[in-house]
Amino acid sequence: QVQLVESGGGLVQAGGSLRLSCAASGIIFNFNVMGWYRQAPGKQRELVAAMTPGGSTNYADSVKGRFTISRDNAKNTVYLQMNSLKPEDTAVYYCSARRLTTSTTDYWGQGTQVTVSS
Repeated sequence: QVQLVESGGGLVQAGGSLRLSCAASGIIFNFNVMGWYRQAPGKQRELVAAMTPGGSTNYADSVKGRFTISRDNAKNTVYLQMNSLKPEDTAVYYCSARRLTTSTTDYWGQGTQVTVSS
């Protein structure tokens, strides 16, 4: 049974920081691209950041320089450090796992709410 369990969301003032964590089980972590997506009310889910097992990263333009994705392959955990948060970062953030051999997400976490107040 695959589980992606996010934690670390919450309410923060603009300019603040949060660190999201996603603990994965039931997958071969080192064979998966791990990512973070977000979905704001009335908007489509969008990619925030992704990281391959080898450490290559991809970021949405809107978060470059503010967010950092990292992963601990020994702990099967992926992180998203979010700094200089803005109200427009408010969304439900989802952890994702995608096998290296596929182009679509295989698994999703349940989501964690991030709210940035102005």
